[in-house]
Amino acid sequence: MPFTEEEILEQLDLAFTGSINQYFPPGNPDDIKYNFFLDLESGYCNTAGSRIHLFAGSNNWAIVFEKSGYQNRGFSADIELIYVGNCVKYPVQDYQVRNYITNAVFLTLIDPSEFERIQNKVGSRMETFELVGQDITEVKIRNEFIPFEKDYRKYEEVGIVIREQENPNKLIAFEDVLRYLHETDPISISAKDQEIRLCIPKDLPKLLSINDFHFSSIFGDLLPSKHETYQLIAKVLVNLDVKFWKPTLSPNNSWKNWESGHL
Repeated sequence: MPFTEEEILEQLDLAFTGSINQYFPPGNPDDIKYNFFLDLESGYCNTAGSRIHLFAGSNNWAIVFEKSGYQNRGFSADIELIYVGNCVKYPVQDYQVRNYITNAVFLTLIDPSEFERIQNKVGSRMETFELVGQDITEVKIRNEFIPFEKDYRKYEEVGIVIREQENPNKLIAFEDVLRYLHETDPISISAKDQEIRLCIPKDLPKLLSINDFHFSSIFGDLLPSKHETYQLIAKVLVNLDVKFWKPTLSPNNSWKNWESGHL
């Protein structure tokens, strides 16, 4: 087999620590490179959904981390795709002075203009900050309008805590729009197959998509190479066999288990 479990785990460790691997393009001396890893606790993103996609063939392998959520500094809802593998085509943002080379791609679900349209316009300053207006009946996701559920009790039924501070009408927060959709209609905020494949060979076979898995904080000391989730992922990829995905650790990647979007 051209690649090994050790190589896969090494690449995951490098991404976890933000270290640049040998597969990054050399670029220019002034270029800035980022090697990202899945983060369910980002202060700048209120996490909604997360998945892991596994691809492998006779020579190549790739892991694609997927996360959806509300970007509280960008005023948008996005899908973030993070790529780790030996065949990744690393995205390059070309600027006049230097390039930015990363292993991440962002896909827009709800753009800032749509959030501006649906934002509550009545009440105090806090009532008009990142809350959906009572008159809104639909929201545009990926240029398609879908019905908007305004009954706060439906949100509470799936574990969402409605914002209390200066919210007498129990309006729905922007991040909770995404979390409610993740709980009730996850496909609407999930990446499509062709999007997941944006930075890997189009013909690389897909082995598995993992919706529920055990996650450990990137702010901790447990490297992926020492974590059961990634050890099993490496076995699946090397053996080209999903039967090796037999986790014993309970899934905990739900947004309910991790504080995010707090900055």
